[in-house]
Amino acid sequence: MIDLRLDTLKEIPERTSCFSYDRSVVTPGIVHLSVGNFHRAHQAWYMDQVLEAAGLQDWGIVGVGLIDDATERLKLEAFPAQDDLYTLTRYAADGSVRHQIIGSIIEYIFAPGDPEAVLRRMASPEIRIVTMTITEGGYNQDPESGTYHLGARATQAELAAPATPSSAFGYIVEALRRRREAGTQPFTVLSCDNLRNNGAITRRAVIAHATALDSSLGEWVEKNVMFPNSMVDRITPAVLKEDADRVNAECGVHDRLPIISEDYVQWVIEDNFCNARPPFEQFGVRMTDDVHPYELAKVRMLNASHSMLAYPGQLAGLESVKDAVDNPLIHHLVLDFMTQDVMPLLTAPEGMDLEQYRDKILARFGNPHVGDRLARITGDGRSKLPTFLLPTLAALRERGAPTDRIAFVLACFLGYLAGKTDGGDSFEPFEPHLSATERAVAADPIKALTSLPMFSELALNENDPLAIRVAQYVHALREMGVMKTLATLIE
Repeated sequence: MIDLRLDTLKEIPERTSCFSYDRSVVTPGIVHLSVGNFHRAHQAWYMDQVLEAAGLQDWGIVGVGLIDDATERLKLEAFPAQDDLYTLTRYAADGSVRHQIIGSIIEYIFAPGDPEAVLRRMASPEIRIVTMTITEGGYNQDPESGTYHLGARATQAELAAPATPSSAFGYIVEALRRRREAGTQPFTVLSCDNLRNNGAITRRAVIAHATALDSSLGEWVEKNVMFPNSMVDRITPAVLKEDADRVNAECGVHDRLPIISEDYVQWVIEDNFCNARPPFEQFGVRMTDDVHPYELAKVRMLNASHSMLAYPGQLAGLESVKDAVDNPLIHHLVLDFMTQDVMPLLTAPEGMDLEQYRDKILARFGNPHVGDRLARITGDGRSKLPTFLLPTLAALRERGAPTDRIAFVLACFLGYLAGKTDGGDSFEPFEPHLSATERAVAADPIKALTSLPMFSELALNENDPLAIRVAQYVHALREMGVMKTLATLIE
């Protein structure tokens, strides 16, 4: 296999395509905070196409690793060794595959090791957009009020020493402060996370952080900085060693940071920028005045359905999304959920047929080549469920409509927190935003639903029919297991 570097690109096998632009003339226009798999499969893929166009070579990406962990330290070592290149392998549901070398990330900075280097980049006039994928749990929202949590320990530390930030918001605010001081036009802040109104949430967070640091800075941000809402979509699984070995063999390239995704992709952005932007619409991005209908359909159908299949699937001992959606009972659950619970509540966005979108989602889940694992989907339910699933539950309750399917999956979530499959195999739930005490509360479903902040918007009490129904499902799961319980629900 060929080692991946700029000087080896001419040796890359023909089955792996490569960009044709002159990378030596590409300059940065975007700083991206948190260079995870999704960003590299989605936004960086789009920007690779942008850079192919004449006159757009000033839109390279500077990637920033925010967290000091093994994954980011691997990137700190591997990205420079590979000239910041990596391979993206896209699998279509029909079995076709495309291997591609992506060159749009032209620099990687490990923020914990050099915060000043990040701030210098972000304060530079050539940076016109700051994008981020910091996950649903990274927005530092107070669990009860939903406001920016200024009292958080990390936030207090950033406010005391703004030149050494640790969070996305600390970096954004300090960089904007420096741009204001230098008389430099601000950058646009573009969230690419699966949050409803992600731009509005980001705006509130940045203004709150800036105001706490300096009230006049907060006013300047409020008047001058734009925060477009956006919707992103491409299934991108974690890449384990065996996955990396397989795709490297397929590509004929030795890549320490390969990425796998499905072939399907979508990006919808509110056309609301305070500085220059690439002509995204020329590269398949839908620019719109209102992202909300697209966002709502995606989050409540695709993301929520991921959760609907993942929790029962993992409790049943299944490993992949395909395993789950191929199970007749789980497939029935997800199909009924989208058709009967979600779609009647939605207004289809322009150009979208909800029935076709539903069928496309199920086909994507069944893609045999992507290999998306249930453990990735179930992780951080504390942040995901209030965004993906609970709004539909609240709307159904308001209408007096049946809620059994969601009640069942909430019971599965509480069972997931116990970390054991029906077969007795143990696993470690990934819940970084739930304390050990909060996880322990899940053993008592009524107490969990009435006391955990993630369920606070439902305003349940111990006599609420929903709370009682979830408790009944928890009892059934313990007595019969997930599949027999699900069978009774479907019947």
